[in-house]
Amino acid sequence: MKSWADISWTRAVVSENLKIAESAYLLKFPRTFDFQAGQVVALGTDPDLAPRLYSIASGEQDPFVDILFTEKSGGSLTPMLSRLKPGDSLMVSKPFGTFTKIQPGSVLVAAGTGLAPFMSVLKSGKARGATVIHGASYPEFFYFDEYLEETLKEKYLRCCSRVAGGDWFHGRVTAFIEQWKGLDPGRKHYLCGSAEMVVQTRDRLISRGVPFKNIDAEIFF
Repeated sequence: MKSWADISWTRAVVSENLKIAESAYLLKFPRTFDFQAGQVVALGTDPDLAPRLYSIASGEQDPFVDILFTEKSGGSLTPMLSRLKPGDSLMVSKPFGTFTKIQPGSVLVAAGTGLAPFMSVLKSGKARGATVIHGASYPEFFYFDEYLEETLKEKYLRCCSRVAGGDWFHGRVTAFIEQWKGLDPGRKHYLCGSAEMVVQTRDRLISRGVPFKNIDAEIFF
């Protein structure tokens, strides 16, 4: 997707833009379209700038669309997104994407904002019995942790790579997968994060006996 001329889009009015951690924001605007949990939308503030894709983090029936993003130094869009205020205008495409077939009882593995599509799936009631494994560099980046703790209880597992001593695994998601006693090769595993995270996690799962057919992924760029 190179330009806004390639897609159908409308303008939305920002309802909230909450800073939820250092450089991390939860952007909200009214839902005026239907979507499937796991889909993405293209966002922008200027038609002369290329659109960027973001997973929807809200439930299919929620009144607002939630977008979780982190401001990137030198990024083409996120510095402008972070400055949006209620009432500001935002360019939004129609939702699309195929990361929508997540089955109940699956293992959902995310790093950073890769948690967003899984939040949509959970809030839409489409992942009953799921286990969520979320990796972050610091505890403040365990987004939506209160909701996940209340909803999933012991099936919410956190991995913190830079801080030890909490009620989480100290290390990366890949290291956790290597020693996880609860791993079941028969379950479906869905991965969302950077290309490096997805490839490394997939390799660890396969090395522990998870068939390739039981692994699906969405890559964040």
